[in-house]
Amino acid sequence: MNKENFLGKPCSGVLITGGGSGIGKSTALALAQVGRPVGIWDLNGENAQHVANECNDLYGVKTAFLQIDVRNSYLFDDALNTCKNQIGPIGGFVHAAGIPGPGPIDMVDDELWDSVLDVNLRAAAILTKNLIPTLKEANPGSAIVFLSSIEGHVGSGFLPAYCASKAGLLGLTRSLAQRLGTDSIRVNSICPGVVDTPMMAPVLAFGELKEKLEKQAPLGRVCSPDEIATSIRFLLSNEASFITGTSLIVDGGFIAVSAL
Repeated sequence: MNKENFLGKPCSGVLITGGGSGIGKSTALALAQVGRPVGIWDLNGENAQHVANECNDLYGVKTAFLQIDVRNSYLFDDALNTCKNQIGPIGGFVHAAGIPGPGPIDMVDDELWDSVLDVNLRAAAILTKNLIPTLKEANPGSAIVFLSSIEGHVGSGFLPAYCASKAGLLGLTRSLAQRLGTDSIRVNSICPGVVDTPMMAPVLAFGELKEKLEKQAPLGRVCSPDEIATSIRFLLSNEASFITGTSLIVDGGFIAVSAL
């Protein structure tokens, strides 16, 4: 692996929300593998600390961790200052924090709707706003990746708030790519399909449903978090230096041949 293609100059840190498990955890480890310092934020502080320690132990990178609810944007300034002091300039941001909020529209209450939109979409926008100064400082090579979903492209009647939030991230990606491009800050989204994560565990626990989902994908299986993580790492790297304002679907061909 040619680390120079991934590090950027200088080798700046990456903030990862939802970094304590699933895709966020795999992303932290994938970035640490190529020498990038990582800041791990998660609602579960123990998980965040464990991932930070693992990144440091395995790859010797600087790490920071924080237990935080990203719905509480008033915490962001102090949290970002602490993170920056521990890992240096932040030149990458991955918003992997997310909640599903299941239930058809006639069963969704105001609190559920607001929570899903706040975690999945609003936090991405407000954190980006707060990160702009350090992203500029860390240039060249600063980049943002939002974790959207194939359900930002294809609707699911059982997940209206989730679908709205993930589609919103695609619009936010395009808007920020235009606004921040003049500062050479790239903004993209990843749209995973069915991934073997804690969020999907209750679904994949049903053998018949898992088998059905696997049969729908041309590649015949669900995705691992590591496969999403390496795609995110690519979009943050110098190898993606002319890619911005777009979304990368990583779903094994699922929505190319079927609907949800």
